[in-house]
Amino acid sequence: MDKADQAYKTIGEVAKILDLKVNKRGSLPTHIIRFWETQFKQIKPKILNSNRRYYDEKNIDLLKKIKYLLKDQGMTINGVKKILDNEDTLKLDEMADKSIKAEKLKNKLTKISSILKTLK
Repeated sequence: MDKADQAYKTIGEVAKILDLKVNKRGSLPTHIIRFWETQFKQIKPKILNSNRRYYDEKNIDLLKKIKYLLKDQGMTINGVKKILDNEDTLKLDEMADKSIKAEKLKNKLTKISSILKTLK
């Protein structure tokens, strides 16, 4: 039985959502999320009885953005802090960074066209 999307998630569930690598002992690396909490003031989980952390959808989206910037884009923690501290935070479209920009595509097509003309 799955929790609703709006429900708060535990730190273990968030680690699964973020697809963090399971360590040698077979447990999820929840310490990464706790470390990010100390580094990024924007992450504010609800901490209830016995210090259990519960994350809402806003915090999970923020953690996804942090993971993307750190792990996929190779940014430093300070670089990510600058982006998150900026009030005009860019909406990061993960697909845009991996797709071909229109201008680059036009240049590549022009080069291919000129190569084909020289072959004729």
